[in-house]
Amino acid sequence: MKTHRYEVVVVGAGGAGLMAALQASRRAATAVLSKLYPIRSHTGAAQGGIGAALGNLEEDSPEWHTYDTVKGSDYLGDQDAIEFMCHEAVETVYELEHMGLPFSRTPDGRIAQRRFGGHTNNITGKPVQRACYAADRTGHMILQTLYQQCIKRNVTFFDEFQVLDLIVVNGAAAGVVAIELATGELHVFHAKAVIFATGGYGRMWEITSNAYAYTGDGIAVALRRGIPAEDLEFFQFHPTGIYKLGILITEGVRGEGGVLINDLGERFMERYAPHVKDLASRDVVSRAMYIEMREGRGIGGQRYLYLDVRPETVNKYAAIDGRTNPDGSPYQVTADDIMAKLPEIIDFCRTYMGVDPVTEPMPVQPTAHYAMGGIPTNIRTEVVIDEQNTVMPGLYAAGETACVSVHGANRLGTNSLVDIIVFGRHAGINAAEFARGASFQPLPSDAADFARQQLDRLLNSKGKERPIEIANEMKHTMFDLVGVFRTEESMQQALEKIRELKERYAYIQLHDHGKIFNTELLTAWELGNLLDLAEVTTVSALARKESRGAHSREDYPERDDEHWLKHTLAWLDEDGVRLGYKPVVITKYEPKERVY
Repeated sequence: MKTHRYEVVVVGAGGAGLMAALQASRRAATAVLSKLYPIRSHTGAAQGGIGAALGNLEEDSPEWHTYDTVKGSDYLGDQDAIEFMCHEAVETVYELEHMGLPFSRTPDGRIAQRRFGGHTNNITGKPVQRACYAADRTGHMILQTLYQQCIKRNVTFFDEFQVLDLIVVNGAAAGVVAIELATGELHVFHAKAVIFATGGYGRMWEITSNAYAYTGDGIAVALRRGIPAEDLEFFQFHPTGIYKLGILITEGVRGEGGVLINDLGERFMERYAPHVKDLASRDVVSRAMYIEMREGRGIGGQRYLYLDVRPETVNKYAAIDGRTNPDGSPYQVTADDIMAKLPEIIDFCRTYMGVDPVTEPMPVQPTAHYAMGGIPTNIRTEVVIDEQNTVMPGLYAAGETACVSVHGANRLGTNSLVDIIVFGRHAGINAAEFARGASFQPLPSDAADFARQQLDRLLNSKGKERPIEIANEMKHTMFDLVGVFRTEESMQQALEKIRELKERYAYIQLHDHGKIFNTELLTAWELGNLLDLAEVTTVSALARKESRGAHSREDYPERDDEHWLKHTLAWLDEDGVRLGYKPVVITKYEPKERVY
């Protein structure tokens, strides 16, 4: 076993982790641990844009962005954190620009902006151009830019290191334990401060836009150390994933004028969101699509619909909607415009579906996309461990693995990238500040024992269960029974199945007992994370007897602010899941009905 010592250790090298590392490295000796090569992180899949009220093309303000985010969260987002994020977004986008991020540009050279679902002019109620973008490769450009800056600052990277455990000493974070994929050796990373930025857990569902690496590692590790998970019942289904594959078709397609069409050739979103139509928030659009398909209006009676961005369709509905360019002229697009603004989407569709979006509509269906819940933190990104928001010293979290709760019950498009750069930035600043005033906790002699026990249990299991079969049954169960629509009966069935799968998981059989790049072992460990999170998600969802944002119960179809305007906290104890609750922070905006 090897031991390393750094003042700040960042776990995860996506956008949040790289931004945290970049900021921390200015003040403290910093290391980044990633189970992937950093620029393969899932932030690279983000396509459409990052929300910031720059007002480059029309009037906008951070206050409007704040209100849209509160409203989009179905009033479950903490309003102090939301206001902080939306105001910080402007400065942080310009900081990325100054680092060299190649944003798309207006004719006069400013950062270009496009429309996105749920982002509105708060006076007129019409969609506003708030999403700053780099064609449809925005997340990829953020990763490349931040990684280059980290290399410039000589941040130390440990690539292909899988973190298995958090070291806690005297109630404070003291480091992590990781396995090196290339050798199978355990490494202890002794630290004054630890930042978790490990992303989400969308691989729990059968059809997902998430990378294979998205297995909830950070949340699961924290749960096993007595840290609760917050609001795991809220998981967003993005309306437009490629049919059967789940690969995302960015909301930017609809921002550029694309529309959703059913089997009757109708633009059906007019029925569900008459003001903003196809640019309603994601929970609204996903539910509308499911209703259309369930009522027999899926294409050819199948479980998909069309997303149409052909120039003739865009121009037709732009005229109907009275959409104009910034100079007041009618909004019109050509095939070249679509190619320039959505090159990656066009390539995806041609490659994976054999469909050319310039001449044919794209078959799409809702896909599991984003975790609103995660490791609970305060506005300073410090991890909190109970209903009173007690801080665990030295532990921070940012990005999708965290729940500061800026997304509440439903995230607006573009706000994931806002979240990772704003709170990743402040996680790095605050962790480094903490480290400067702290001492290294004494490292226990058995620091690596719990991690080693987890691996030994998997390697020495004498059962006959195949991990891939357990994983497939879990994904199918969660997609069908704890998906866009939920009921008491369906979720109870899911919970029983998940607990059965957890029992079977104790008797899996591994064929690879080697040390070098034993991906079978690590995939099995990740499956354990997903099973734990599936149980917590389902128990949390069963308890919340209302519909709010992405949590849509057909047996409790109304939002219930009297009883459920509160955050769920879930602890994973030896005898099951234990729930607690804490209040939502409300500053300016009292809950009211959402109208789109």
